[in-house]
Amino acid sequence: MKNINKIIGIIILLSAFTSCQNWVDFNPHDEYKVTEADFLQTESDYQQMAVSCYTPTQWLNQLYVVGDVATDNATAGGENASDVGRLQEMDDYTITTNNSLIADLWKVAYEGVNRTNYLISYKDANSLGNTVEFTGKEAMYGEIYFLRAYYYFDLVKMYGDVVLFTDRKLGVEDFGTLQRSPKADVYAQIEKDLKAAIEVLPPSNPELGRVTKYAAQALLGKVYLYENKFDEAAAMLENVVNGPFSLVTDFDSMFLTDGENGPESIFEVQYSNGSPYYNWGGATRGQGNYAVQQCGVRGLSGTADMPYAAGWSTNLPTQDLANAYEAGDQRKDATVFDVEQYKIDNPSLNVSFDVAPYKNTGLYNKKYLPRKGHTSGQVELNYDNNQRIIRYADVLLMAAEANVRSSAPNIPKAQGYLNMVRDRAFGDASHRVTATKEAIWHERRLELAMEGDRLFDLIRTGQAATVLPNFIVGKNEIFPIPQREIDISGLTQNPGY
Repeated sequence: MKNINKIIGIIILLSAFTSCQNWVDFNPHDEYKVTEADFLQTESDYQQMAVSCYTPTQWLNQLYVVGDVATDNATAGGENASDVGRLQEMDDYTITTNNSLIADLWKVAYEGVNRTNYLISYKDANSLGNTVEFTGKEAMYGEIYFLRAYYYFDLVKMYGDVVLFTDRKLGVEDFGTLQRSPKADVYAQIEKDLKAAIEVLPPSNPELGRVTKYAAQALLGKVYLYENKFDEAAAMLENVVNGPFSLVTDFDSMFLTDGENGPESIFEVQYSNGSPYYNWGGATRGQGNYAVQQCGVRGLSGTADMPYAAGWSTNLPTQDLANAYEAGDQRKDATVFDVEQYKIDNPSLNVSFDVAPYKNTGLYNKKYLPRKGHTSGQVELNYDNNQRIIRYADVLLMAAEANVRSSAPNIPKAQGYLNMVRDRAFGDASHRVTATKEAIWHERRLELAMEGDRLFDLIRTGQAATVLPNFIVGKNEIFPIPQREIDISGLTQNPGY
């Protein structure tokens, strides 16, 4: 999907036209080349709309930044206390209802829901009542069901009870009529969509980035973990554990361009830099991964053969995270970049940089550190690094946890899965630890650091209040509903905000 450089825009003509009775001769084609009545007439139309349903996954990259900045893994960093203010609020637990990042993540996730709902509503017949059949249509709709579940999963993790709708794309006539549904109902819909996806998705897809049956099974297993349905999670994740995936020997390599969509990848969001993007007003809305620029070293420079590019020194790993790794664990150097040590180790590169002036840790996010030659146009907006969403190691650790916490614990199986992850990390079998839930949780921190899971793992396992000093029980398990949604749609606010 990296080669797709143009996402189709769909213009939906709203019912407002009916209120203008004196416009009886108005032809929408006078203003729009494509109307709802014209679209979804061919297989190509359906396929283009399916691609557009993936697009908001690219716009959610800030969610994975928040997933570490709001924890003991990372700090907001930046130039000063007012720089990246919306991330500073996450870091300091001073989150307000007007936080622009919270509002944007809500907007993006619901854009994804709207797009998937639109296409699902025309599955059996288009706007003219005609049925368009083509080979692979059912499998394509499996992708759409997965994506809708993916967007709702992000919403329910962030906000708890959210607006749930599946029958249509919302329009202006819906303002003021919406209500939040209990998160149990949202989770039920997520499960339903993922089960529908699993029924029709193929185990593989020749087009990289497309959702497969294994991706849907992995996501459903993760959803079950969040619902504390450990028996169901163990059974579902077993399908993926026994799938065609494997752990790469060199941990660091999977975060390079050559490591994208590799043997450990189950689902990752695809980014590209083939269509240069210059719009600072929509920083996350291009096809490039804006989050990469954030974690780069401020003012970094060196000789031409130095591989790294400069960035903004935000989303900085903490010393606490660095200290959590044992000696010999290859994941430390692949996750935590010590620029001072790099300068000492590479004197020929003439490395220089500016010390991050605020909340400086001296450490940087190695997994997504900006690299030369990986961007275009407005360079800050166009990095082509894929966002790794579900990896095989993640599945192994989820399966280990589910087996430990199930109604009939299978400790030997859990131990085997944990051993696989530990053995890869150290390159030997002499660093194994006993498979308890606490050991597995700690391993998830080490394995998935700076990938956006830490906050939600701490919350779902009940560790957040113990680990995070500013965390308030009964409030910070979820974010506030954006104030604009309260004002416009009349939604209720989450407790404590």
